[in-house]
Amino acid sequence: MSFRARPSGLNACIARKIAGKRDPQKEAEAQAWIVELIGEKFPEGVAYEDALKDGVILCKLINVLVPGSVKRINAQKMPFKQMENIGNFLTAVQGYGVPASDLFQTVDLYERRNIPAVTQCFFAMGRVAQTKPGYDGPIIGPRQAARNEREFSEEQLRQGEAVISLQYGSNKGATQAGQNFGLTRHM
Repeated sequence: MSFRARPSGLNACIARKIAGKRDPQKEAEAQAWIVELIGEKFPEGVAYEDALKDGVILCKLINVLVPGSVKRINAQKMPFKQMENIGNFLTAVQGYGVPASDLFQTVDLYERRNIPAVTQCFFAMGRVAQTKPGYDGPIIGPRQAARNEREFSEEQLRQGEAVISLQYGSNKGATQAGQNFGLTRHM
């Protein structure tokens, strides 16, 4: 934003590192996923982060996945209304099942501090959406793994304690013959 001083020192290093994480290909993939879900194109000639900044597209996106999750979408251009849209989106997305570690903060998008975190949130939404019954929309990113718990009986656990470590795999008669630490070099 124009009212914020440019970062310096450690903050400048962090800002450069975050900016280096931006992946235009992932952003384009996320944008295509959003467009396909909401059925509206992003505004022409507007940057990815600027189109998302007011939170209207975000609220429409979560309302497609969970109808009625954001009751009122503010189309006003006042900053606090735009940040309210982003906050409503984040609350609804967390309720949808996206882990808190994949969410971004409102200022990450509004002040363009961490756009890769915003893109990561869309990929996390795509992972969660694929696990929801009845979702037949577009796919973004890999599918979330299903839980695969194993149950072992007490007898199986006791048998595991009796295994000698050399039985895990062959060590092919490992010896210290090849070690030459501390020896002189013979030519």
